[in-house]
Amino acid sequence: MRRGQGSVAAATGLALMVLAGCSQGDGAPRLMFAAEQHSGPDEFSIVPTRPLEMPDNLAALPEPTPAGTNRVDPVPRADVAVAMGGSAAAATRSGVPASDSALLARAGRYGVAGDIRGQLAAEDLAYREANKGRILERIFAVNVYHDAYRPLALDRYAELERWRRVGVRTPAAPPAIAQ
Repeated sequence: MRRGQGSVAAATGLALMVLAGCSQGDGAPRLMFAAEQHSGPDEFSIVPTRPLEMPDNLAALPEPTPAGTNRVDPVPRADVAVAMGGSAAAATRSGVPASDSALLARAGRYGVAGDIRGQLAAEDLAYREANKGRILERIFAVNVYHDAYRPLALDRYAELERWRRVGVRTPAAPPAIAQ
């Protein structure tokens, strides 16, 4: 090699390694970068159970089934239904109860898109592709989430004032300050 060619080759190799380090593996651009990887337990996977109780008749207990439910496992839907004055049995059934058919018809009166989640995911992926940050932000794992979504953010105070100007009551918001 001639003088200078070795340094050009080294610089080219270094540039290729830096660019390879910027790859994200699955092809989807990420906007939030975790500063550290956690290897500890997931605190959200801990679910409290109901207290153990002794049944009146041990012979009446059902046969245990692998990966089946336990009598002390939480049943959030049924628990909420009972707390709200409803029936636990009705909450565990799938589908919409007949008593809510009018509500369902009203909510879907303008049409219901069955693939709304997939459609939103595709639109968000396209938006993230177009707003994935500058090269140095990606190299140094700078969080670009808030900058990318800033044009889509809602200014809650301006929106509250807009609704108040047109005369809509806003009982959940703090009262307007008299000036």
